[in-house]
Amino acid sequence: MRVHHIGIAVEDLEQAAAPYLQLGYHLEAHGRVGQQGVEVWMLRSGGSRLELVRAIRPDSAVARFVERHGPGLHHIALATPDLEAELVRLAAAGAPLVDPLPRPGFGGHRVAFIHPSWLGGVLLELVEEVEAPT
Repeated sequence: MRVHHIGIAVEDLEQAAAPYLQLGYHLEAHGRVGQQGVEVWMLRSGGSRLELVRAIRPDSAVARFVERHGPGLHHIALATPDLEAELVRLAAAGAPLVDPLPRPGFGGHRVAFIHPSWLGGVLLELVEEVEAPT
């Protein structure tokens, strides 16, 4: 697996993006994931992606995260070509799955989250990516 992106919970997308744009990142894509109650800006510089995530519903996981911890690092996402097989493998290894089955994620990808207790407090997102990265 490789790092697909680093997710950062924010309160204001434009304000949060400004320093990264100064560092040479550009807005690669943006949109909403209604099921997760978030608006997303995907920033890219070369092979590096940062996902800025803003809650659009007060009951979303990102809204609860920002309320408890403030804006900041939310998750690390790893790319896998076969998400279902990876979930089966990790469950057999004892990983606590937040999502036992894939769900729709940003950009049309299927995603699943692994509870932060498994990685020493880091929330892990698995992103199914069947095509080679550009």
